Amino acid sequence: MKKFFVNSILLSVLFMTIISAQESEEIRLLIQGDDIGMSHSINEACIAAYQDGVMRTVEIMVPCPWYPEAVKLLIENPGLEVGLHLVLTSEWEAYKWRPLTDAPSIVDQNGYFFPMTWPNKNYPDSVALLNVNWDSEELETELRAQIDQAMKDLPRINHLSSHMYVSNSSPEFGEIFEKLANEYNLRLIGDFNVERIPFGGKEKSPAEKEEELLRIVEELEPGTWMLVDHPGFDNPEMRALTHKGYENVAADRAGVTVAFSSEKVRELIIRRGIKLITYQDLLDEEKYAGEALFE
Repeated sequence: MKKFFVNSILLSVLFMTIISAQESEEIRLLIQGDDIGMSHSINEACIAAYQDGVMRTVEIMVPCPWYPEAVKLLIENPGLEVGLHLVLTSEWEAYKWRPLTDAPSIVDQNGYFFPMTWPNKNYPDSVALLNVNWDSEELETELRAQIDQAMKDLPRINHLSSHMYVSNSSPEFGEIFEKLANEYNLRLIGDFNVERIPFGGKEKSPAEKEEELLRIVEELEPGTWMLVDHPGFDNPEMRALTHKGYENVAADRAGVTVAFSSEKVRELIIRRGIKLITYQDLLDEEKYAGEALFE
């Protein structure tokens, strides 16, 4: 009982130390791009949003065809933080990917991942992952294979996220993701104490997205904030990626690249003294706070 009480006090002090740091006058912004590895255009757009812009974190997808190129580009850009975007769905109509392992309970009749996580009005209920009789061992084995491959190719990976919010879709999925995160000493992005900012929307033009990001940056108050979206380019490859209910993928994602690469946005961030951070910064802060307890 005494040991439990002492540990509780230490955890409380650690938590308050982190909260105290986040309640300073500093404005911190984490800008994350998703889906690198999905296509050549997305790979190039993600690197552009980092090299020319304000994006400092990217999420990689292992089962996708352009994963090897993404690995090469990330090795060439060691300053770009990498998280693993775990994949259990394949949503595009003319472009698919399969699991790395033999997992018949989580694929359709053609061996591809199901397109949707939840039931969707544009699709039969039978193609939603949550509606199929998935096997937990197969699912865990597949996720473990993706983690093993990614960490072999990119040892600097330090956190996990999930494509199409699969990890948050059911308590059962959440437990498996949490188990693997603990086992591999990786953090799920939902476990970080950051405030997510709504951004974008498929109906907005690139100019409108840039203006929106400028407004967000101008209005940011002290604290730790996160903004997530999907860079891409408006070109033939990206225009071939569509699914029912999301037909203007190329234009939408090109707008994200424009906003994330905007010189005006970058200058405003500098002028306001906003600190662009990564998940590693938050992990280092937690580690420092924890070490300080025992000095």
